[in-house]
Amino acid sequence: MSDAPTPSGVDAVDVLIVGGGLVGGSLACALAGLGLRITLVEAFPFRAGHPGYDDRTLALAYGTRRIFQGLELWDDLDEASPIHSIHISDRGRPGIARLERRDHGVEALGYVIPARAVGAALMQRLEALPGVEVVSPARLSGLRMDATTASATLDTEAGSRELRARLVVGADGMRSRVRAELGIPAFSYDYGQSAVVANVSPAESHRQRAFERFTDSGPLALLPLTDNRCAMVWTARSDRVPALLALSDEAFLTALGERFGDRLGRFIRLGRRDAYPLSLVKAAEHARHRVALLGNAAHTLHPVAGQGFNLGLRDVAALAEVIHDAHARGEDFGDGRVLERYADWRRWDQRRTVAFTDALARLFGAAAPPPLRLARNLGLLTFDLLPPAKRLLARQAMGLTGKLPRLALGLPLVSP
Repeated sequence: MSDAPTPSGVDAVDVLIVGGGLVGGSLACALAGLGLRITLVEAFPFRAGHPGYDDRTLALAYGTRRIFQGLELWDDLDEASPIHSIHISDRGRPGIARLERRDHGVEALGYVIPARAVGAALMQRLEALPGVEVVSPARLSGLRMDATTASATLDTEAGSRELRARLVVGADGMRSRVRAELGIPAFSYDYGQSAVVANVSPAESHRQRAFERFTDSGPLALLPLTDNRCAMVWTARSDRVPALLALSDEAFLTALGERFGDRLGRFIRLGRRDAYPLSLVKAAEHARHRVALLGNAAHTLHPVAGQGFNLGLRDVAALAEVIHDAHARGEDFGDGRVLERYADWRRWDQRRTVAFTDALARLFGAAAPPPLRLARNLGLLTFDLLPPAKRLLARQAMGLTGKLPRLALGLPLVSP
């Protein structure tokens, strides 16, 4: 960092993280042991939620569990419900594929957990970390770069605030203000679909099974939660979503049963329904001098394979390790040449995961002509009969392929 004095009224920090959600908060926790001054900025007030039937959920890959273990947070996530098997099918067609935990030597293929529980664990940890300042609610209103620092302007409840940072991290979501301020372009594709999400209870036990059901309107996923609830993600054409939301609870559960089938019996309870449009967003750059992007600010995915949050946590693990190693060597971790190591490390995983998710969304995401329906069913049947292909796909979905950061091995970034 430059030895030039900081102007009066301007605060100097080492890392400014814009976006205090689960990805940004995880990065702050990962960096906290390095002796750095970290400021975490979040646009919305932090609120501690209470458990409820309608809790929104996250699908955590097995590799994400290891990252949380490396952060020493996993033991605080006791609401995580394990996925023992995954059942994949195409509605009205014979194609079926199954993934079982015993075939991959893990106690669970993944986990499902209320987002509230992850947020509460992060909030509790952040409050106790030395060197971490949380500014909320606050918004980034200006960002300028020079050779030695990034200058940021924040709009806070107490008024405007100026910061200078060695590194700015954009973890501020699909409509990233950091990305916009720096003019970083992003490719965007609208799938013409929306996800209707809710928690439902089936009459029969889910037995820790997850289901991915491909239908003529898009994928329908049911993920196992505690108390025999399931997290439902029903993908439908956006023009049909208002009608789905307008159905009575009884009519909606009947429609869900017709769409899903009888593998869990009838559905007997429905929580609050929400919907959000689905699109693919890819930033043209994930790192440049003094700035790095991660999570949805770098890539926003279709939820068909449940990979979005997990890809963002792998970004966190890699960026934290690059910063740690550069700092230990006395390098300027905000230098573009250092940050290019992060971009290079993450490029293959990001491209592969984005391509895989997008291909699934397009191939299985809507009605298709008979030859394509036949091809995708043959693909499911072939996949189910090829153990090497299943192992490769399962390891990729679990976040266990490629060069893994220390956190993704379940190891702490900083040795005790």
